[in-house]
Amino acid sequence: MTTTSTSTVRADSVATHCPYCALQCAQTLTANPGLDGANGVTVEGRAFPTNRGGLCQKGWTSAEVLTSPDRLTSPLVRGVDGELAPSSWDDALDLVADRLLAIRRDSGPDAVAVFGGGGLTNEKAYQLGKFARVALGTANIDYNGRFCMSSAAAAANRSLGVDRGLPFPLTDLASADAVLLLGSNLAETMPPSVAHLAGVRGRGGLVVVDPRRSATADLAADGQGLHLQPVPGTDLVVLLALQHVLLTDGLVDADYLERRTNGLEDVKRRSALWWPERAEQVCGVPADLLRDTARLLAAASPSRGGTGAFVLTGRGVEQSRQGTATVSAAITLSLLLGLPGRVGSGYGAVTGQGNGQGGREHGQKADQLPGYRMIDDPAARAHVAAVWGVSPESLPGKGMPAVELLASLGTADGPRALLVHGSNVLVSAPNVHRVADRLAALDLLVVCDFVPSETALLADVVLPVTQWAEEEGTMTSLEGRIIRRRKAVEPPAGARSELWVWAQLAARLGAAGTWDTEPSLVFDELARASRGGRADYSGLSHTRLDGDEALHWPCPATGDGEPDHPGTPRLFAESFPTPDGRARMVAVDHLGPADDLRPDAPLYLVTGRVLQHYQSGAQTRRVPALAGAVPGAFAEVHPLLAARIGIADGERVRLTTARGSLAVPARVTDSIRPDTVFVPFHWAGTGSVNRLTTDATDPVSGMPEFKVCAVDVTAARVQSAGSARPTAGVPA
Repeated sequence: MTTTSTSTVRADSVATHCPYCALQCAQTLTANPGLDGANGVTVEGRAFPTNRGGLCQKGWTSAEVLTSPDRLTSPLVRGVDGELAPSSWDDALDLVADRLLAIRRDSGPDAVAVFGGGGLTNEKAYQLGKFARVALGTANIDYNGRFCMSSAAAAANRSLGVDRGLPFPLTDLASADAVLLLGSNLAETMPPSVAHLAGVRGRGGLVVVDPRRSATADLAADGQGLHLQPVPGTDLVVLLALQHVLLTDGLVDADYLERRTNGLEDVKRRSALWWPERAEQVCGVPADLLRDTARLLAAASPSRGGTGAFVLTGRGVEQSRQGTATVSAAITLSLLLGLPGRVGSGYGAVTGQGNGQGGREHGQKADQLPGYRMIDDPAARAHVAAVWGVSPESLPGKGMPAVELLASLGTADGPRALLVHGSNVLVSAPNVHRVADRLAALDLLVVCDFVPSETALLADVVLPVTQWAEEEGTMTSLEGRIIRRRKAVEPPAGARSELWVWAQLAARLGAAGTWDTEPSLVFDELARASRGGRADYSGLSHTRLDGDEALHWPCPATGDGEPDHPGTPRLFAESFPTPDGRARMVAVDHLGPADDLRPDAPLYLVTGRVLQHYQSGAQTRRVPALAGAVPGAFAEVHPLLAARIGIADGERVRLTTARGSLAVPARVTDSIRPDTVFVPFHWAGTGSVNRLTTDATDPVSGMPEFKVCAVDVTAARVQSAGSARPTAGVPA
């Protein structure tokens, strides 16, 4: 299958990767001047370990976004009439710089904030962090990866000493006897990855934990595995019960625990409280099924003669106020089984965004510097400051995580200006009514984008930037594999790379240091800044990656005359990168959702993705085939719930939470629990489910609790008495 898109193209085929998820499927883009009477680009799948030549619907149609009819090709500035109008680049940048200088002069550097994105290349993620801290001098930078991977990152860092989504190649899954997948619907979010589960399904070892019988859960049917369908927000109870069974039945890897871990006694005491019958009363999963799952995992573990087992987590269990605790329990489960560090076994988090891994390694997070260094570490500050040519004392400290940062915008002590890069917060953030109000309270909102996203349409200044196939760079996949993104087409005449934008603004702001605009040179600087860090890229360059296709970090530089480091596909073989070389098992307990069931909200609302769309939908909603397949939001409801509220399939239902209401068509299906409603999150305005979600956050990671809140559901023709009404900012 191939698709085409009109554009100004280069006359050769280019090996690159898909612009969407962290699987980063390999593609070949071929310029075809004159195709269908116009210049065109053909998309083909390309052999690569993660996708084996396959692509999903989004990948096949990815070139169509290059020529979206509403592509931004000129800077836009909001005039005195309140409307956005075209401007020259010089005028727009002068305006932005003058406003930023005035705000900093009046209110200090932290009055300016930056919000980045997990889709930016490594080069742009790095340069954005540098721009915030050097050119703006602000501590207030965070990014939408806080919504995606922060709980998994926090848990992995404190237990394993490092956060790399999958600390092993995805291909390792093929030989396993068991894979426990918690909160991830791979069959719809990363379809080509399903091929790696064929072996474990054939051996009956795929275990899927999801309150919905998703497309992925269906893969475990007919003897190919198990589906555990817990009450939303109780995945942690499932894990504690599995720990309990392993410990009480003597199914743990005692030798591994003795040699390689700390914290066993605390874990024993905590999990002792969660015997399967008690767990069943909370999570709804039958006690016998919990025991069967624990024993299946134990039988698959190498210590008991199995070929291997994996424990994998996704956003469904991580986007919770106890997301870090849940991932910690999943890691502890894998350690009890002796999995991390063994070839063919392990724990991993399934990264979502295209560069969710690299985006958090090189400086977009509020508390980090490049190379996954922490910003409050004096040695880290000294190293990075030397690369940047500034004093360590000039670098700001920790900023606010994303939800807190967004809530502070325009407040008395909060930022007065916000620069947004690679994110559509008016759709992707929780409780978007509140976000809309905060954006409206700013003195200056600047958005860089290539289409007029919902957030861009609120901006004072919109800067049109290059996308995907119009730029060079690197991305880091869910495996920690650094790959090359290559330019295949020329961008519209008015679009510019963010690297150029930041260099121009840095000059106008009088910033110190060097501001390269060539991606390969920015990568070389990134490599130097990361040297010696947990995510060490110092042995890499565009030239080397062009020759080797992709290499896993850490990949440190070697001395003169020494062979290049080969990269590190698998971590933890000898030890963990912790102070004592041992993994730490963290004892945790269940709290439940922040917004739990109550009489006026007796059902659970869960959110997620559909096959055809990606993240906020700013790209996929502009592809006719994808938008036509799923044109808007909907609510999955169980037949028992549909009968109780008196609606049929296709009729509209009204969902009401403490934050607002949403009316959408119902899809009546027995694939969801009777106490649960599912709504995908890809739409804006009246179709935005994030008007309903809570902005309660995990106290460790700062991740919002997207995945569960209390909701009332009625037929849309009837408004429940006393139901909460939407707040200002986003129309109902």
